[in-house]
Amino acid sequence: MFENDGFRKARVATLIAFLLNGFTVGSFISRIPDYKNILNISNSLLGTSLFCASVGVLTALRPTSKLAAKYGSGPTTRYGAFTLILGVPLVGLLFSLQWFWVSLFIFGFVSSVHDLSMNAQASALEHHAKKRVMSKFHAMWSLGGLSGGAIGGVFANFEISPRDHSFVVGIIILIVAFTTKDWFMPGSADRHEVVSDEKPNKRPRKLIILGLFGLGGAICEGAASDWGGVLARETFNASPFVATLPYILFSVMMVTVRLSGDWLANRFGIARLLTWSGAVAGGGLILGLSLGNVYGVIIGWILLGAGVATVIPLVVSVCGELANSEFSGKISAAESVALVTGVAYFGFVIGPPLLGFVADLVTLRVAMYIPAGLALIIALTAKRVVGTT
Repeated sequence: MFENDGFRKARVATLIAFLLNGFTVGSFISRIPDYKNILNISNSLLGTSLFCASVGVLTALRPTSKLAAKYGSGPTTRYGAFTLILGVPLVGLLFSLQWFWVSLFIFGFVSSVHDLSMNAQASALEHHAKKRVMSKFHAMWSLGGLSGGAIGGVFANFEISPRDHSFVVGIIILIVAFTTKDWFMPGSADRHEVVSDEKPNKRPRKLIILGLFGLGGAICEGAASDWGGVLARETFNASPFVATLPYILFSVMMVTVRLSGDWLANRFGIARLLTWSGAVAGGGLILGLSLGNVYGVIIGWILLGAGVATVIPLVVSVCGELANSEFSGKISAAESVALVTGVAYFGFVIGPPLLGFVADLVTLRVAMYIPAGLALIIALTAKRVVGTT
């Protein structure tokens, strides 16, 4: 039996894992302009290069879910942290454009291994605790992303090379990985061998739909991070500083709401919370866009952050719960998380180019009604899909 002291240690280790993963991604994102300048590549070629990381992320999902199901999410999270030590410094070396492509694929792959494993571990902790804790874990990821981005910005300002920066991050990962390696839940806590007569590629329809909810949330998050500053600056002539405010305030709202998301889910239920989250995100973004000025962008991004913050954590929480109850014996929690996050994370891949294409056809302001519409679809269908969960 998994003791309470072990649970507390595993919870702390998983919180740190989310913080570490977010910190790693935030550090990487903060140096993208430097990668572009050092390699002397165009915006389009940079976008194509970054797609290699997305391919790595999606490639890792299925094998990692199988490993987490076979050996348990605790061991895969532990070893996943050590794989990050390999992935991060490789990107910083920047030997050539071809090296950049390969290293981005590896970085995306190992980051996904760690990400999926820690989400499966968080799902196992929820199942053990019999209460919602997923939102706090994702709040730690957001905090990690903010801190990694901020520190990366400082490094860039002092002209510290991406290579040296990446090696510093690698050392931090190494220290954290060794410190927490024995704190996670044992593999026996959620090891799962699937015994089913169903075809291997057949997956419960409800999980696919939940993944589509996550996809909508991912497109909303990607839209906020990629296009807020562009919309404020190019459409409404905001100053460089003011143009950063939409995403900064969006991120602050994401962290704030995620910290209270578990309490809200326990208090009102996931179906109701998803309904209100979609309504706030979609309605708030439409309101902001309708105002037609930079203050509207700021208001829209604040409400978008408040609404979309809980969508992906709630979706992951529900899919883990369904794997342990309704679909027990058909699909493990780790495979369930991989399936749903795989569909959801595809939103981060297709969202930026989709909105960019629409913006070229019409305007960026009009294109931003797409994520608003997706959020409202979540609001209108959440109760039917999730039920009384």
